Amino acid sequence: MSSRALVVIGDALLDRDVEGTVERLSPDAPVPVLDEERTVSRPGGGALAAALAASDGRPVRLITALAGDGAAVELRGLLGEHGVEVIDLGLDGPTPEKVRVRTGGRSLLRLDRGGDATGRIGGRAGAAARAALRRCTAVLVSDYGRGMAAIPGLRHTLEEIAARVPVVWDPHPRGPGPTAGAAVATPNESEVTRLAPEPRGGNLVNAAARAEAALAGWAARALCVTRGSEGALLVRPGAAPLAIPAPAVRGGDPCGAGDRFASRLASELADGALLDDAALEAVTCASAFVAAGGAGTALGQQPESDGAPGADGGLAHVECVRAATGTVVATGGCFDLLHAGHVRTLETARRLGDCLVVCMNSDASVRRLKGPDRPLVPQEDRAAVLEALGCVDAVVSFDEDTPERVLETLRPDVWVKGGDYSEAELPEAAVMERWGGRCVVLPYIEGRSTTRLIQEAAERVGT
Repeated sequence: MSSRALVVIGDALLDRDVEGTVERLSPDAPVPVLDEERTVSRPGGGALAAALAASDGRPVRLITALAGDGAAVELRGLLGEHGVEVIDLGLDGPTPEKVRVRTGGRSLLRLDRGGDATGRIGGRAGAAARAALRRCTAVLVSDYGRGMAAIPGLRHTLEEIAARVPVVWDPHPRGPGPTAGAAVATPNESEVTRLAPEPRGGNLVNAAARAEAALAGWAARALCVTRGSEGALLVRPGAAPLAIPAPAVRGGDPCGAGDRFASRLASELADGALLDDAALEAVTCASAFVAAGGAGTALGQQPESDGAPGADGGLAHVECVRAATGTVVATGGCFDLLHAGHVRTLETARRLGDCLVVCMNSDASVRRLKGPDRPLVPQEDRAAVLEALGCVDAVVSFDEDTPERVLETLRPDVWVKGGDYSEAELPEAAVMERWGGRCVVLPYIEGRSTTRLIQEAAERVGT
């Protein structure tokens, strides 16, 4: 492993998800009975942050304290599978465990084992830990309130290197504040409210005031407050707060979102990114992480895939509508330059049912259909513009020339096509018939064309 690794200092836990089905209540108490189907283990706490950082494709060293029990052996093995090198300071006592009992994607109960590890960790940083810090590219302190962030030798070394190495501090209410010179601290909004309860209120102005007050009491150079679905708020002395909105997420699992945010922020800073850009990337990454199922999906047992590119997010919403006996509507296209004709068609399509899924040609598909100079707008940006429309509930991409494969996965009730077609001419009609779906054609809107917009723009540039 390269010596220029990202170093995570953190309290390591073993996380377990016990998953099953609930179909009855217990006869001796009004509580649900879970029929266990599987148990999935993964790194937790600072170990999760380290594994997520390693998943970005970089060398990672985790400075932590592990016990000598079976849970620690399992945790070491999981970290090894994710390519994390462990520097162990030793833990006198059981390995902390967090067990979630879950059904249908929801938690029924969380069971914590191992108690408070504070005082049971070696109080001095070993030579290997200090050496790793002095030759790293960045440091993430992932504090879970169990003592690692309070070790004097580690804190002294962090202050020593802070002028040349970015230190990201993810705090905990039971832990100490950041060391002097830390590049940025990443508390969540509730943690900031404990530090600076005034002014009260949930609006952005009050949130910024609380964040600035919290920063004034810490030695970090900046504070980036994570605000869940609201994104993040970056504050620095003498500068206007930077509000970073989060992409909209339906459903998902927020477990591990803070670790994903902090680990990506540290990775970006390790690569030399400016703090503003790193925070923006971290928000985007954490939102995608939540939408994909959180830590249980990222580092646990992966769900079975249907093989349809880009279909997972759309399927989740489609199933919610279908379960409520609603009508699922789908339409498709390249949407290279979104214009009024597109918007009118999408709004009309949405009114035909209870949700609208847009099946969008990928970049490779557009190039085959439109030529090597297209698309002008990459698929991630095209999807973002479509998802911002109030009439669009989900966007899924496909690599083929036509959307038959993704339609087989989505199985919408209605497929909408704009233009001069009859149902008999539509290539999707035969696919839709397999499950009783219908094709609908909407009138062509004269004068609204992406190709025409491109041609007109080129003519104006030429003149």
